[in-house]
Amino acid sequence: MNYFVKVAALSIGILSAAPVIASTPTDQLGTCLVDTLNGKERKNLAKWIFFAIGSHPEMKIFMNATSKNIQESDQYVGKLVTKILTVDCPEELYAANKSDPLAIQKAFELVGQVAMQELMNNQKTIKAITNYSIYADQEKINAILSK
Repeated sequence: MNYFVKVAALSIGILSAAPVIASTPTDQLGTCLVDTLNGKERKNLAKWIFFAIGSHPEMKIFMNATSKNIQESDQYVGKLVTKILTVDCPEELYAANKSDPLAIQKAFELVGQVAMQELMNNQKTIKAITNYSIYADQEKINAILSK
C-alpha cells in the first residue's frame, strides 16, 4: 500500500473512530446518540456540517446552497437534536451533564465523526481524498520514510 492510500485510510479511520466501550457517562451519551441515528439522519447531519464549513468566508465561494437550503437543514438538525436528547437519550444526557460540563460537546464530536463516516465510506469520496497523490512527490516522501 503506498503512502497516499495509507493517508487516505488514516483520514477515513480518524473520521470513523468510535469508542469500543462506553465507560463514562459522556461516552454513554455519545454512544446513545450515535446508536439512535439512522443512515439518512447521519447524511443530513453531514450535510449540515458541510453547510457550516461552507459559511466560512474562504469557503463560501464554493458553496451552492441557498439560504433556504441552509435554513431547512438548520431546522432539521434542531428537531433531530431535540429528539435524540429528550426522547432517545434523556437519562444519558442528564448523567453526562452532571459528570462533565463539556459532555454534550464531546458527545456531539462523536456524532459528527459518525455523520462524516457516512459520506467518507463512499467510493467516489475515497477516490477524491486520494486524488492529490497524483501531484505529490512520492519519491521524496518515501526517502524520508525509509531512513
